[in-house]
Amino acid sequence: MGEFTLELNDDQKQVRDWLHGFAADVMRPAAAEWDEREETPWPIIQEAAKIGIYSLDFYAQQFFDPTGLGIPMAMEELFWGDAGIALSIVGTGLAAVGVLANGTEEQIGTWIPQMYGDANDVKVAAFCSSEPDAGSDVASMRTRAVYDEATDEWVLNGTKTWATNGGIANVHVVVAVVDPGLGSKGHASFIVPPNTPGLSQGQKFQKHGIRASHTAEVVLEDARVPGHCLLGGKEKLDERLARAREKAKAGGGERVKNAAMATFEASRPAVGAMAVGTARAAYEVALDYAKTRVQFGRPIIENQGVAFQLADMATQVDAARLLVWRASWMATAGKPFTAAEGSMSKLYASEVAKKVTAQAIQILGGNGYTREYPVERMHRDAAIYTIFEGTSEIQRMVISRAIAK
Repeated sequence: MGEFTLELNDDQKQVRDWLHGFAADVMRPAAAEWDEREETPWPIIQEAAKIGIYSLDFYAQQFFDPTGLGIPMAMEELFWGDAGIALSIVGTGLAAVGVLANGTEEQIGTWIPQMYGDANDVKVAAFCSSEPDAGSDVASMRTRAVYDEATDEWVLNGTKTWATNGGIANVHVVVAVVDPGLGSKGHASFIVPPNTPGLSQGQKFQKHGIRASHTAEVVLEDARVPGHCLLGGKEKLDERLARAREKAKAGGGERVKNAAMATFEASRPAVGAMAVGTARAAYEVALDYAKTRVQFGRPIIENQGVAFQLADMATQVDAARLLVWRASWMATAGKPFTAAEGSMSKLYASEVAKKVTAQAIQILGGNGYTREYPVERMHRDAAIYTIFEGTSEIQRMVISRAIAK
């Protein structure tokens, strides 16, 4: 277990600088184009794959960094480059985390490589949890998985929504209800292999921000998946459901693990790091602009009203990063989030991203409101952080429940 530190080691600094170079030289010049096109930037993903950024090995190295800072450092640099393109590059990771959190060693070794493909044949994956009537309210999920004992298959029916890479993914990870009487405790996660009959893409969403990332509905109509595609295996599922039923009969008891929540708990600090990257990018644009923009005979940064805004922005970005790093280190060190530290990091960083990008527009004035400068796109992108993987309201609920114990 690594000690908590605020200093990156030499290896981490090299990785950070490598990612920063890719973000600056490849992602940023292409950001406006792919935002306008609202399409998956396959050429950029392929470039990332060629140099090893879009690969299982790279994310595994960052995930197993003993300090816990590998993933948040990587997320910050990529999202500093551009949030939409970065989400297209890292979106597969949420599905991978779903398998890592709930799957067996054999499932991890079989399916995660297929999520990425290789540099010559790039693939993406999708994690499908939200539904039209069940976003934050996972207990209202309607997608059903019914076991067909005769064929050892699970039959999936339902509609998923807001799925990053939904419909275009090589591998889909789908959360479904296996026991409706248990609410959120009656859920399980399934791998839907490539080209499974019955899985199709529904509506593709035209979004306010992160427009280079594909978001769509995933429709499941009698989609049959082999029994070995149940993450964790049927024996483990049956044991978990039996415990949940006993606790329900007894009127409560210890908390039973939920498949979707296990994925979100593991990924919240990483989302916070994404928000830090976008906030930092907007702050840096505003700072550079304030130093060079001359009004009334002097740079506008010499005006206290502008300088104080930038001081607040710098402080908030640093504070958000510290919360993210703390939560990431705690998760790696196996320290429980007794005060919902993971939710704290995601909540604060996402709110900071919205605020700092809005302040950046204000500092640039009319220029900031145009697409000639990137801050308007950054502000549009930042809005998602307070919504996906648990809204700010959900994070506050999680935190308040934790501190009330």
